[in-house]
Parts: sequence; C-alpha cells; structure tokens
Amino acid sequence: MIGEFAALAAALCWAVSARLFRVLGSAFSPLALNFWKGLLSAGLLLAVSVVLFPPIEAPGAVWGWLLLSGVIGIGLGDTFFFQALSKIGDAQSILIAETLAPVLTALLAMAWIGEWLSWQQWLAVALVIISVDVIVKIHKPAALTLFSPTGYVYAALAALCQAVGAVISRDVLTSYEIDAFNASLIRLLGGLLIIFLLMVFTRQRWLPTSLDKGKTWRLFTLAVFIGTFMALTLQMLAFSHTKAAIAQTLLAASVLLSLGIGWLLGDRISRNVAVWSALAVAGIAMLVWLE
Repeated sequence: MIGEFAALAAALCWAVSARLFRVLGSAFSPLALNFWKGLLSAGLLLAVSVVLFPPIEAPGAVWGWLLLSGVIGIGLGDTFFFQALSKIGDAQSILIAETLAPVLTALLAMAWIGEWLSWQQWLAVALVIISVDVIVKIHKPAALTLFSPTGYVYAALAALCQAVGAVISRDVLTSYEIDAFNASLIRLLGGLLIIFLLMVFTRQRWLPTSLDKGKTWRLFTLAVFIGTFMALTLQMLAFSHTKAAIAQTLLAASVLLSLGIGWLLGDRISRNVAVWSALAVAGIAMLVWLE
C-alpha cells in the first residue's frame, strides 16, 4: 500500500499548491512558471540527494529513459497544461486531462510493459474518474466564458504526455534499482532541458511581471516546495510500488482533495458534490484494498 498512499500524498501536495500556482499564473508566463519551478525543485532534490544518498551509479539506459520521461511528462506535459489553463480555464483543463490521463496510462502500460488491471480495478478506476468529472462539471461556471479549440487540444496533449511519462517511469523504477529522489532529479533535468529550449526559441519573458516581486518569489518558493519537490518525489515513490494506471488515477484525486481544502477554508460544498465525493472516496478505497 506504500505506492497508493504515496500517490494520495502527492495528490494532496498538488491540491495545496494549485491554489498558489493559480495566483502566480498572472505574474509568470506558462513556460517561465514551468522553468523556474523546475529549476528550484532540481536544486532542492540535488541537495537532498547529496546529503542522504550515494552518487548516482545508474546505467546509461536509466539516465536516457528518465530524461525522456521528464522531457515528455514534465517539460511538454506541464507546458501543454498551463497553455490549456490560459485558454479554457481550470475546470475544463482538469476535466479533460484528469479523465484521459489514467485511461491512456492504463492502455499504454498494457501495451508497453504488460501491466494489466483486473476488472475490479477497472471498475474502481472508472468510479474515481466519473466522480471527479461530475464534481468538476458541477463547479464549472454556468456560462462558459472561455472557449478555444486549441485549449482542448492542449489539455488532451497534456494527458497523453502525463501517461507516457508515467509508464516510462514505472518501467525504469521496476527494472533498475534507483531511489525516488535521484529518479525525480534525473526526470526533472529532462523536463528543464526542453523547457529551457522552448523559452529561448519562443523568446519568453523570464522574470515575473508583478509589482511586489519579493512576495511573488516567496509564494513561488512555497508552491514549488509543496507542489513540485514533494509531489514529484512522492509520485516517483508511487510508481515504484504500484501499477502506473492506479497511481495516475489516485493522482487525479487532487481535484477531490482541493475541494476538501476549500471546505476547511470556509467554502460551501453542495449535497451533489458531497455525494459524488463519497463515491470517489469509495473508488479510492477499492483501489487501495484491491492492490
């Protein structure tokens, strides 16, 4: 059950950091936000790895596959998702990405590494995905103020990149002996590489545009520590101990956990949302128990 609890802990980290990154989105471009959060997280992971773990002695294949996983899952995936956020809003972006990512991950895992789910696990995955989708739809504004066909394409591409990155990571972590911190660091370096090249190629603004830059960077550091450093390490720990599709489904529970955080902060939860949240929790419990 280590993998399942690690995935849920990562989802909680993303739920907390999502509120912070939502505020920071007005100060950074999508690529700049992705670059700086990756750079700071890489520094934190490197410091932890140097202090707690021996130097990385992984075969070249491990470096190559984890770097590729980072390029696709972090570099391209996060950038596509941030682009979708700016074009169709968070509700639609999450709806598409969190629906497609677990399904695509399951299909890729079956085709790539022969990792199959039982019919009971498929049922639990479906219950979680459907419940999360309904919750997102309930919270969607009555009138859709943002509509862009390219936004939906970006969200779908983000889901595909998440799935590919997840399956590659799962394959490497089950085939070689490497700890979650160093695996996260290598994967993050791959993501940083492609983000840096995209920043240079598209001539993006590197620094935030907010008036109070000190406050912006403090908020940014907190968001990165929770939402990238902690979440990415927990995600890799999850991929080490449970099936890729199950981990990806539990990571989608960040939507549910975000609602819980909002409720603790005083947001009102409707009866319909409470019912579907209970069904999502039931699906999560099934996944944990079945594994």
